[in-house]
Amino acid sequence: MGGLWSAYDLNDVATPESFARDPALVHDFYNARRQNCRMASPNAAHAALAHLQRNHSSEVHLVTQNIDDLHGRAGSRPVWQMHGDITGALCAACGHRWAAPEEMKPSDPCPACGLAATRPDVVWFGEYPRFLDEIQNRLEKSELFVSIGTSGSVYPAAGFVSTANSLGIRTLEFNLEPSETATAFMEARNGRASELVPAWVDEILSQTR
Repeated sequence: MGGLWSAYDLNDVATPESFARDPALVHDFYNARRQNCRMASPNAAHAALAHLQRNHSSEVHLVTQNIDDLHGRAGSRPVWQMHGDITGALCAACGHRWAAPEEMKPSDPCPACGLAATRPDVVWFGEYPRFLDEIQNRLEKSELFVSIGTSGSVYPAAGFVSTANSLGIRTLEFNLEPSETATAFMEARNGRASELVPAWVDEILSQTR
């Protein structure tokens, strides 16, 4: 990890306990991340995956561990964000969700219940990832499982390839370098996702014409 992550101890900014201990520090961290997210633009890999979803004859389900909104801005629908969305706000008291303002503060009231219990709408360490039942259901019905740009070290997502293999589903990894689970994949292609993914999407779509 680099950039903002390297300047913070994750135990101080990415756990429920850290938020309870110092909500201002946690909000400062995610405010900076949210600003970086809004300044970023989808790359060629994001665009290619959105193109694949729109044009493939079968359903393409996009699952991400990233908390940015770049897949959505590239045009992908739906996007299953396992670890939440940095552009959203969540009330820890009533569970209401809404679009996060540019800057969040511990004193911000929830627009639904009025309590000052607002937090970033992300999944912290020690919390349960989202949509696991839906993801499992779609994985079991898939013909191909593709992993793009992951370390292979964060579970449960790192275990998806094992599930796919047990079901006889074809597996493919795209990564800058082999991940920790690279040997579990039937095929691996190493390099920049912004180059590999568009070429692969063209290859896949040419086979369906």
